[in-house]
Amino acid sequence: MIGDGVELHNVASTAPVDGGVRLERVPPAIREGLNEGAQENYVRPDGVEIRVVTDGPVEVTLSCPNGECEVTPFWGSFRARTTEYVTVGPEPTTVELSFPDRLAGLDADAADHAFAPRVARLVLFGDPTVLHGVEDETRPPRDGEVPDRSLLAYGTSITQGAFASRQHLTFPSLTAQHLDADLSNLGTGGSAFCEPEIAEYIAARDDWDAATIEVSVNMLTRDFTAAEFGERAEYLLDTVAGENPEKSVVAITLFPMFAELCGEAPEWPATPGEYRAALRDAADAAGHANITLVSGTDLLDDPRGLTPDLLHPNDRGMADIAGKLAGSVDFR
Repeated sequence: MIGDGVELHNVASTAPVDGGVRLERVPPAIREGLNEGAQENYVRPDGVEIRVVTDGPVEVTLSCPNGECEVTPFWGSFRARTTEYVTVGPEPTTVELSFPDRLAGLDADAADHAFAPRVARLVLFGDPTVLHGVEDETRPPRDGEVPDRSLLAYGTSITQGAFASRQHLTFPSLTAQHLDADLSNLGTGGSAFCEPEIAEYIAARDDWDAATIEVSVNMLTRDFTAAEFGERAEYLLDTVAGENPEKSVVAITLFPMFAELCGEAPEWPATPGEYRAALRDAADAAGHANITLVSGTDLLDDPRGLTPDLLHPNDRGMADIAGKLAGSVDFR
C-alpha cells in the first residue's frame, strides 16, 4: 500500500483511529470470516514496514493505544544500532531518522543489495499500531530500490515471530533475506486454522512470487482431528497452488515439540506424527507440481533451537530453519 510520500508494506488496509490510521495486515472483509484469534492477530503490525526515501531527516509518529510496539529502523538492508530501537506505547512517539554519513560513501558494489541504502524502513512488531504522520519531504521507494520478488508466509505464531528477539530475526524474514526477497508475513499465532477464507485471499493476491505454508500446531492443540486438519490443509494448498501454477508453494510440517521431546501426552485427538502425515497426504492429494513438502523436523533438527516451552524456536532455531528452507523456495 502506497500513500503520500510513504509505502506501507505488508499493510492490506488502514482504519481511522485516534487521529491517525491503524495498520492492518488483512482487510476487514476477509478478517470477518476468520476465527476470533486470527481477527485479532491481523490487526497486529507484525512484519509491517513503513518505508520512505528522503535526502534529509525524517520524523515518523506512531502510537500503540493498548500496548506496545517495537520499531526497528533499517537503512536498506543495514539495521540501525541497538540504541536506535524504539518502543512505542499509548502516547504518540516520534521516531527520528537521519541517513548515516558513512552509508553515503558506501562503494557502489558494496551497496548492491535487494534494498537500496537510501530506503528508510521501520519494521514493526507488537500490538495494534497507529500511524499519525510522516514529516519532511519523502517519497515511496521506486522499482530497483526494493526487492523485485516477494515471499508470502502463512502459518502459526512461529511464522508470526513469537519468541524471536526481533521481527527481522523470524524464520520467514531470514528466509527472505537469504533469497533477496520482500516478505509479506501472514502468520497468526494460536489461530492458523487453514480456513477457506484465508486460502482464497492468499490465492487471489498478485503481490507474491513464492509462499511458505507452516501448518498447523494450532489446530492440533485446539482438538481438530487429523482428518479435519488434512481436509482444510488440502483445500489451502490446492487453492493457493492451483490458482498460481507458476509460483512455488512450500508446505512445512510440524516442527519438533514438547509432546515428543519430554514425554508429555496431551489429550489431543491426534499425534504430531499423524499431523505430519496428514499434511503429506494433503500435498499429494492437491496434486500440483509447484507444491514442495518440507519436513519441519529436518529444518529444526536440534532441540537447542527451541525456547524452554519446547514449542517455539529461539533465534538460533529461526536461523537454522531459514538457512535450510531457503533452498526449497523456487522463484520460477
